[in-house]
Formats: sequence, C-alpha cells, structure tokens
Amino acid sequence: MITRKLFPVTDRALKEFPAVALLGPRQSGKTTLAKALAQARVASLYPKPPHA
Repeated sequence: MITRKLFPVTDRALKEFPAVALLGPRQSGKTTLAKALAQARVASLYPKPPHA
C-alpha cells in the first residue's frame, strides 16, 4: 500500500476531534485513507474485513 502523508495528520486530528472530513477530488485516495485509519483504530464506520 502507498504510504499516505496525511495518515499521521489525520490520525492526530481524530484523537483531538470526534469527526474529521476527508475532502478531495475523485480517485484521490480518500476511502483508502479512511480504511487505513479504520484498521489502526478500535471503533470506526469501516469494520475490519473478516479475513484480516
């Protein structure tokens, strides 16, 4: 997977705020970033896949 430069920034923001908006053009990696953040956290809207 591509390392996202915004991952640590967004992760810190999620620790400080209850919600963070990911805005950007189509195909820019918003969902990929959200799923990566979800895997690193306990509770999220994107549940971990059963095979993970």
